[in-house]
Amino acid sequence: MAAIEFGRRRIFILIASIGVLILLFNVLSLTGDDVSSQVSRLHLPGRPRPPIAAPEEPSIHPSQGEEEQEEQENPPELDVDIPDSHPIYGLRLEADQRWREYESGRSLTFRQTVEKYRRSHGRHPPPGFENWYKFARKKMVFNIDDFEQIMDDLRPFWAIEPKTIRQYAAHMWENPDHGIAGIHVRDHKVVNLTNRSWRSETMQTVIEKFVEFLPDMDIAMNRLDQPRVVVPWDDMQSLLAKEYETRALPAEVMDSFTKQQDYLLNTTVQKPEDDTSERIDAEWFPRPGKQYMELASLACPPDSPARSNVSVARADAMYKHDLGGLITNFTRATDLCTVGPAIQDLHGLLYSASSIVASKKLLPVFGECKVNINSDILFPANMYYKHDDRYDYSDSEDLAWEDKSDTMIWRGVTSGGVQTTENWSTMHRQRLVQLLNGTYMSTTGKEVSVISETPQSSRAPTLNKTYENFHRFQPSLFAEQHTDVGFVEAWGCVPGDCAFYNDVFTFKPQTSLTSQFRDKYLIDVDGHSFSGRWHAFLESKSLGFKATIFREWHDSRLFAWRHFIPVDNRYDDLYSLLLYFIGYGKPGIQRTEGDDYANGDVYMASHDAEGKKIARQGREWAKKVLRREDIEVYMFRLLLEYGRIIDDNRDRIGYSEDGSKLDKFEDEAEEGSGSRWGLGKIFGTKPPKAA
Repeated sequence: MAAIEFGRRRIFILIASIGVLILLFNVLSLTGDDVSSQVSRLHLPGRPRPPIAAPEEPSIHPSQGEEEQEEQENPPELDVDIPDSHPIYGLRLEADQRWREYESGRSLTFRQTVEKYRRSHGRHPPPGFENWYKFARKKMVFNIDDFEQIMDDLRPFWAIEPKTIRQYAAHMWENPDHGIAGIHVRDHKVVNLTNRSWRSETMQTVIEKFVEFLPDMDIAMNRLDQPRVVVPWDDMQSLLAKEYETRALPAEVMDSFTKQQDYLLNTTVQKPEDDTSERIDAEWFPRPGKQYMELASLACPPDSPARSNVSVARADAMYKHDLGGLITNFTRATDLCTVGPAIQDLHGLLYSASSIVASKKLLPVFGECKVNINSDILFPANMYYKHDDRYDYSDSEDLAWEDKSDTMIWRGVTSGGVQTTENWSTMHRQRLVQLLNGTYMSTTGKEVSVISETPQSSRAPTLNKTYENFHRFQPSLFAEQHTDVGFVEAWGCVPGDCAFYNDVFTFKPQTSLTSQFRDKYLIDVDGHSFSGRWHAFLESKSLGFKATIFREWHDSRLFAWRHFIPVDNRYDDLYSLLLYFIGYGKPGIQRTEGDDYANGDVYMASHDAEGKKIARQGREWAKKVLRREDIEVYMFRLLLEYGRIIDDNRDRIGYSEDGSKLDKFEDEAEEGSGSRWGLGKIFGTKPPKAA
């Protein structure tokens, strides 16, 4: 019995000693930094909960060393998402939730990917899908399922005979005036470029990364800046209905493309006039300088604002907040069927485009961008892949957020449409430069609407802040202090010397792209078409603002209010956005008799930390999903799907297995990295194998 009691005492002493050691460790961890600062973080009943460190977002980018070094240099900021009634707070929460759903809904195995494909599209994946999957996984693609843009673009072509698609693609390049280039793949090589340009040469470079897996095909690529294909609404609904009827999942299909198909371009013939192949008229027609909404509205639903008597105010309510006109739905903000009537005279493409050559027929034209009513087949813009100092991100002058200027910067030329004495002032770039020019806003006496804390809210020390629209804000002084926008040269005018700008704009010196990263806020707007600077803006440590009517391949991957700040094409929300992040004035409780404000009771607290956080999220995300590797993966998938669309046996080819064939491939990857595709390193768990 004594031995037992002695053993119990030893156990008790051991447990007590461990407890003392734990207590000492915690005390030392507090005193190691600053006890008072640690104690200040404790939550006291009845007081606001102190901010806590924001968790890092998961990352599976292969170059982990660079990111770890960046995190050490710029440790995560404190959680800045303090509840607030300002609409931006709610919009950010909604964006975060959409992103979490996007991130958590990814397929993690080939089995899951195949099953999701069939469930979503009612078909087997195309031939070569297994090779594409392995290619994508080796490239560390983030979301193996996010290729819905491809499927949407190609859906209506299931209603067109494959040989008809091949005929169009083979010959549309032949008339240079039609602005089409040709890329021709034979025997797993790019054998010819027709009506070539730097764009088709860059596309060839991408295709050669995976051309060994492609069938013979002709690719018709748009050489013009503006999109091309506008299929009327009723015609498109008929095409989509036919596509739906063709969906099927036969038990067995051939996992290979058909060889030696007719109606491909005869690449041995040197001149088009010597080629006796049958052609089909693409029915191109030019519309330079004409109102684009007259054409675009044909592709809109009958009950949309573009084709009905819906007021601009009702259309705005579909995608804008009543406070500050902030964008609540960025997809609708770029939808001409919704916003077209309001901006049809405020964007150069819509009323003074330089090179519109369009067709109402469904043609297989690959384009770098389009507006929502176009049926062009989107592919990643060549400028995002081609190395060019004017558009490539470099960190040579990219400062830490705290070292950047509280300024919004923009530089560019006067592109966007054909400019004349009568129309230049309503072009989208010209409107931006004038709006953000303090001298112009002062001399014209223009006022803008902004969001301000209500006077009673700004005077009371309370967390229950309230906000209102202030419609008489005079922005000239604020613009002088916080904006740096301007043209570096005039271009695209009639007459060609652009002399009518001489008394309007003072042109600014050319600046490099990298030097702009010395400012916190970068605004990106359209030119003749999309802006090739957008990827670099997102990769920088600055915060990107985006106003556009164009759609691009990456749109589903970027989340407004989480990765960038959306801006209305009328810019009526721009000063509200700038005041939110930069701040303006003083709260009423701090004002004295000597304070003199040109804008009365306008007050907005600075949300600098929120701006820094969104900029960081955008940067980290761009490094995961907008890499050149992602462009290669997207193009590979696009051309596999296109290869099936143009195959005479497209209903009898595809991948019909369950995906288990790649279990070994994925297990080996798991063993090599410690987890499948490195996910376990991020999330701490291994994805389960499909049953």
